[in-house]
Amino acid sequence: MKAQVRVTLRGGILDPQGKAVEHSLASLGFSSIKNVRVGKYIELELDAKDSESAKKSVEEMCEKLLSNPVTENFDVKVI
Repeated sequence: MKAQVRVTLRGGILDPQGKAVEHSLASLGFSSIKNVRVGKYIELELDAKDSESAKKSVEEMCEKLLSNPVTENFDVKVI
């Protein structure tokens, strides 16, 4: 079973990496960019008896290691 995790900064949290990308894109001529937010994508393969238990397990991983619950949100999709 595979799980896909998307980790993004919460709204209102400054994103210096996103600002750097935004400025770099503007300097390359991409002037239509208004805002850039940078996040993480993590793909996991795991053994689980069903998708519900897999999702719970991955959510626990996100809460303990893969994301910072103070500044980041995460979304888990099991496929």
